Amino acid sequence: MAGAVCPACGVAVVPGYVRCPKCHRPLPRFGRATASPVGGTAIQHKSSPLGMIAIGIVVVGALVALFAIRGGKKSHAAPATPPPLDTTPATAPASAPPPSAPVAALPPVSTTTQNPGAIAAQLDRTLQRMRLFSTVNVTGARVEVLSASCRDPQLVKQVSAVAASFKAAGLTRVRCVEQSGAVVFDRDL
Repeated sequence: MAGAVCPACGVAVVPGYVRCPKCHRPLPRFGRATASPVGGTAIQHKSSPLGMIAIGIVVVGALVALFAIRGGKKSHAAPATPPPLDTTPATAPASAPPPSAPVAALPPVSTTTQNPGAIAAQLDRTLQRMRLFSTVNVTGARVEVLSASCRDPQLVKQVSAVAASFKAAGLTRVRCVEQSGAVVFDRDL
């Protein structure tokens, strides 16, 4: 393969270089009408505005077709109106005792009793957010925390913060077990 030669230093240069790799002088550019010393064929690319217009029309047509297809699936039914609100005062049913009659008081329902599983799930999410990756399980009357971070003071602090909730939910013990199976702490609630 014959290459071009730098006119300044005479080094053979691979076609396509703008500067000589040795002396860094600009290499002469050859016009399209003149022949290149390295040979080859120069092809002039013509861009036609008609081609770009045709591509634009195809893209716009595809978008219109897409919206026409998607628009056909929508329901054109009128939204349901809610029933009118009844503003008349409610009347007491005929079987209700008169307001002066004493009503037997029902025992209060305890709303403080929580689901131990929900408390464990909340503790698990809190430990995950703190990047103390652990698994919190409720087994019988015991809470088990499985973690490599059992000795971390932040984990101990979070477990202590929810200990009262676990006790109110009827649990009696909490223990933290490392991934190796070693029990780091086992406490009464």
